[in-house]
Amino acid sequence: MNATLIAVALSLVSAAAYASAAVAQARLAGRTEPDAGFLRLLGCGAWWSAVGLNAGGALLHVAALKYGPLTLVQPLGALTLVAAVPLGARVAGRRVTGIEWRGTILTLLGLAALLMTTGGTAPHETLSLPEALAVGVATMAVVAGLSRPGARPGLRHAAASGITSGVASALTQTLTVAVTDRTGPLLTWRLVIVALLVSAFAMGGLLLSQTAYRGGLGAPLAVVTLANPVAAAVIGVALLGERLQGGTIGLVPALLGTVAAVRGVILLSRAQAETSALTALDTAGPRGGAGSASRVVAGNRGQLDQPMFGPELGRAPVGGP
Repeated sequence: MNATLIAVALSLVSAAAYASAAVAQARLAGRTEPDAGFLRLLGCGAWWSAVGLNAGGALLHVAALKYGPLTLVQPLGALTLVAAVPLGARVAGRRVTGIEWRGTILTLLGLAALLMTTGGTAPHETLSLPEALAVGVATMAVVAGLSRPGARPGLRHAAASGITSGVASALTQTLTVAVTDRTGPLLTWRLVIVALLVSAFAMGGLLLSQTAYRGGLGAPLAVVTLANPVAAAVIGVALLGERLQGGTIGLVPALLGTVAAVRGVILLSRAQAETSALTALDTAGPRGGAGSASRVVAGNRGQLDQPMFGPELGRAPVGGP
């Protein structure tokens, strides 16, 4: 089977797994008491199901990075938002809203345009040790700048989360390709350092996303979802030799697809924020009170964030490491 088809298929299943986990976590957050501790979650079958789906989505995303370029696999992480729309509506017993339909259609059309322009070969180039270290240092400098005190901390932390998650995916691809294609010793300084950088950026992306969502879900979620593939694509094009099909002419459908996908993600993120608020109001009845509303909103804030590697080995943002 063509490597591109394998990468797309794995990305689709990964997005479905992440979306299912997000919906399951949202339902669990709505049923969990405010004072319920982590040990209580360990005895909850629904929580373990969500953990399993998240882990499966992350593994599938890593496998997709083996067969497809970053410019293809990372944008498909936005499908997590698309898949979560009908799943969330079905679980909530409601119909998909007009804004959700528009966001879904625009995202799918945009991703389809990008799919036609991305390279179709399995990745073979990997980052050298100096390149990996340079990427790591540059990423830490950007994150430090975005994390400084100032206005709009939610959006800046969201951008930092998406960037670190995208970089984690790029480094994960280097690690995966190097390990599966090599015939020499498995443990080298390059692979050990890349593995450490992957772990650091994956965890950093998760923590930054949680900080970003303190002020609301909609806009930060859109920023995370979009910054992730952009950061990965920059590394793929600048350092890994990835190119668009069709040369300069291929830029036209790629740019149009990007604009459509960006608009679709923004609409879906806005719809997700509105749905979270409505869920909180419905839950905060005579029995729930204001504390219940706060609990549901807080529980939903971290659900549809881009998978760190995928993507991201935890429930981080939508898209992938």
